[in-house]
Amino acid sequence: MQLSTWKGSASTALMVVKQIESRWGFEKAKEYNPAKNCFTFAHWKAIGYNVKKGEKALRSVTIIEKKDQAGNVISKFPKSICLFFIDQVEKVNA
Repeated sequence: MQLSTWKGSASTALMVVKQIESRWGFEKAKEYNPAKNCFTFAHWKAIGYNVKKGEKALRSVTIIEKKDQAGNVISKFPKSICLFFIDQVEKVNA
């Protein structure tokens, strides 16, 4: 499985774990791995999966960095993102 670009924020991981636990229970929440099985719609599509019809996204937040031409970070801001857990997707038939 392709890894995500998740950078290790414990607070955002906890936010998603709580949503998974609320929807599917504690056992599914223990399976959550933000780097391996919970991605954006675009990421799932890029690795050959479709989101199942009727599935609702999990909400999280990421930090976007705005950089100048030299590559220096000049500002950061939070952005809401939609994620889908592995149980919400299916492999595209080749």
